[in-house]
Amino acid sequence: MTNQNVSEISKKYIDMADKFGAHNYHPLKVVITKGSGEWVWDIDGKKYLDMLSAYSAVNQGHCHPRMQQTLMEQAQKVTLTSRAFHNDQMGPWLKQLTLLCKKDKALPMNTGAEAVETAIKVARKWGYLVKKVPRHQAEIIVCDHNFHGRTTTIVSFSSEHQYKDDFGPYCGGFRSVPYGDAAALEKAITPNTVGFLFEPIQGEAGIIIPAQGYLEKVSQICKKHNVLCIADEIQTGLGRTGKLFAHLYENCEPDLIILGKALGGAYYPISAVVGNDDILGLLKPGDHGSTFGGNSMACALSQTALSIIEDEKLADRAFKLGNQFREGLAHLPKKVVKEIRGKGLLNGIEIHPEAGKGRFYSELLQESGILAKETHDYTIRFAPPLVMKDESMRFAIDTISEVFAKTQAEWLQKS
Repeated sequence: MTNQNVSEISKKYIDMADKFGAHNYHPLKVVITKGSGEWVWDIDGKKYLDMLSAYSAVNQGHCHPRMQQTLMEQAQKVTLTSRAFHNDQMGPWLKQLTLLCKKDKALPMNTGAEAVETAIKVARKWGYLVKKVPRHQAEIIVCDHNFHGRTTTIVSFSSEHQYKDDFGPYCGGFRSVPYGDAAALEKAITPNTVGFLFEPIQGEAGIIIPAQGYLEKVSQICKKHNVLCIADEIQTGLGRTGKLFAHLYENCEPDLIILGKALGGAYYPISAVVGNDDILGLLKPGDHGSTFGGNSMACALSQTALSIIEDEKLADRAFKLGNQFREGLAHLPKKVVKEIRGKGLLNGIEIHPEAGKGRFYSELLQESGILAKETHDYTIRFAPPLVMKDESMRFAIDTISEVFAKTQAEWLQKS
């Protein structure tokens, strides 16, 4: 690791978080205090290019003026009513979102993990009421190296030991198959299979992109065997990969789409499961709920967040800038970089293990004014706000190139 030096004022905030907070994260030693667009500033006034976007939650950029305006206007009206009553923001938001997704209904929650839990419950209910699976025998197929959240149900079907060790006993009803292997999916289906839950691109696993044709094949297999096709687009959706949803790169028709992160425009947590009447219409009052789900503030902000994505053509922008990013870094030293992969503005640079861990490179990039973060030790994830300007992308490409060139030179000198 690099020897990161921090100022006294930064150290004060870092030490406070270390002392009073549980150590369930290992953040870079930077204390952010301000953001605008694709840029953030630390408490010492240093400017950084944000190339993580809070794990793709900041697609619309930091402190977008339209989001600010919506926040101020709604804060002066009402923020929370609970679902015991109607509010004037949820209905218009539901209509906007379902039209965008070309589905009949949406069910609002707060976080991505809650939305995944919701999809699991809905798929099981559909299995019992429609597919007539024997009571409490429903199975959902997932993928190896998946990441769908941190709840006890979700970590039960994780293949990452740290995510699940010491958190058992685990929930049953799940079966895992290799990601990108449509034949393995079809082989794993049984009469009790009610759903296939997958990420169009595996983000946390290291920006793993399946071979062309996989998404279409799994969609067809699900239809053939009467299994719900459930796309987790929490990280990949809403323009991030160069299309509105990553599954749109192929002829893939999910029965349920799970959304979160950028759905709130980086201002408020909101998530949703979107599907048709024949599935979401099965829910009855009392089956599922959330005090904050569908609250006035979240729905008002999400309407603006969705409008920004459409009005500013952020998916198209992500497609263009993503190509520029990968082409601009194609020359990175092969002795250090094993592979560069991605779609749109969801990209990963995988490091050869012998050349060091991703944390080391993340700290070097921070020193040079770029904030990115490693995942699974050897891959650095790059996912900047989709509002990123062309000159910011040029800065990113130049800076990343300099950092890797310098690192290779030092590494070769030592070896």
